[in-house]
Amino acid sequence: MAGRWPAVLVANLLLGIPAVVPFWLLWFLAASWVSGPPAEENDGMALWLVIVVPVVGLYALLWSAVNRSLARRSSLMPRTYWLLGVLGTLLPTTALIIIYP
Repeated sequence: MAGRWPAVLVANLLLGIPAVVPFWLLWFLAASWVSGPPAEENDGMALWLVIVVPVVGLYALLWSAVNRSLARRSSLMPRTYWLLGVLGTLLPTTALIIIYP
C-alpha cells in the first residue's frame, strides 16, 4: 500500500494537520521581525525563539522520519514523492488560509 500515491498523500495530509502550528509560529516570527515588535512589547524576540525552535524542530524530525520511511517503500519517483509529500503537508494550512483569511 505504501507504493501508491494515495498512501503518501493521506500520510502527509495527516501530518499537515498538526503542521498548522509550526507554520503559524514561523509566519508570526517572520512577520514580527519584518515589522518589528509592537511598541508595548519590550521583552524582545529571544523568548519566541525558545518557543519556536523546539516546536518546529520536533515537527521537522517527525515529518522527516515518517517520509523517509515511506519513501523507501514507495515505488514513486523521488521527485514525485517529495513534491506530493510537501503539497500534502501544506494543504491543511492552505485550506485554513483560504477559509479564514
